[in-house]
Amino acid sequence: MAIVTGTIFYSDFLAKKIEKEERQKLSQWIEANKFIASSLPNSDITLAVKIQQENNDIPIIATNEKDSIIDSRNLDSSMVNSPKYLLKKLNEFKASHTPIILELSKEPYTADKYYYGDSKLLKQVRYFPIVQLLIIALFIIVTLYAMSVRSKSTQNQVWAGMAKETAHQLGTPISSLQGWIEMLKENNENKDVVDEMNKDVSRLRLISDRFSKIGSTPKMYLQSINEQVENIVGYIKRMSSERVVFKLIAPSEIQAHISAPLFDWVIENLLKNALDAMGGDGMITIKLSAISGHAIIDISDTGKGISKKNMSNVFRPGFTTKKRGWGLGLSLSKRIIEQYHKGQLFIKHSEPNKGTTFRIVLNS
Repeated sequence: MAIVTGTIFYSDFLAKKIEKEERQKLSQWIEANKFIASSLPNSDITLAVKIQQENNDIPIIATNEKDSIIDSRNLDSSMVNSPKYLLKKLNEFKASHTPIILELSKEPYTADKYYYGDSKLLKQVRYFPIVQLLIIALFIIVTLYAMSVRSKSTQNQVWAGMAKETAHQLGTPISSLQGWIEMLKENNENKDVVDEMNKDVSRLRLISDRFSKIGSTPKMYLQSINEQVENIVGYIKRMSSERVVFKLIAPSEIQAHISAPLFDWVIENLLKNALDAMGGDGMITIKLSAISGHAIIDISDTGKGISKKNMSNVFRPGFTTKKRGWGLGLSLSKRIIEQYHKGQLFIKHSEPNKGTTFRIVLNS
């Protein structure tokens, strides 16, 4: 800011100095013209002609005492024959500088007025601080953007590292639990309990696998959306209240390129949000359809809905209306669908006290 302020003051100083010199130069040019016009045939007019020829950068419009245009110099050559152009430039010159008056006769009074504008050099000096300010502003914007990107990148690396470390720490107890389950299977006791434990341990292994893949580019495979959604709905149904009704509508087999672990997590998160919104009582409808080469998954609930003021904040990291939770579920879900699957996740419809419908759009 000190450099910019200093530059502005110095540029203003130079501009005033150049402006003063240009007025003196124009006065000399007028006197040279007067000398040439009034000189005798044998007079030496070499210096006057040189002064006249050297003025090729200051735009000039000469008028008589009645302000009628009689001559012009150093204007746009393609426009000098246009009265409108000359009148426009004359008004500009009147607003910028006091004219130089050349008195020709006192009785009757006649005089020429010379109105003039800024030379290209003077304009460049005047506009230099503005250009410099724009360059510095651009530099500041680029710097702040780079710092923001770097900060986000560092945060992403920290979260990815923590996720991978969590997956690593979970690996040992999960393997141990799997071993104990195998031992229980050999005794053939409480088979139903062992099967349920095995499902939960498998679920833990899947969760651990998801954490281990955070920060890595997931691989996409052509998968049955019907099968993936049915598995997740079955899992959530076992965990939820009996007062919650799940309704799956799937007219036909639908396939899409997905990363199964990440896609499953998104569906699971949306279903859990639906359960929380209903307070353990209501209906969740999952509708699968295919439209114009896209797989569509609509997840609707009969919960409390989303207010208009919160509609734009739902996918913002850290935003939550729950007493518990970090408010990252929907934000991560949207990122998984849009960044990794190149699809869309958005609120199709929501009405307070009637429910919400989230829509996922995937490329088939």
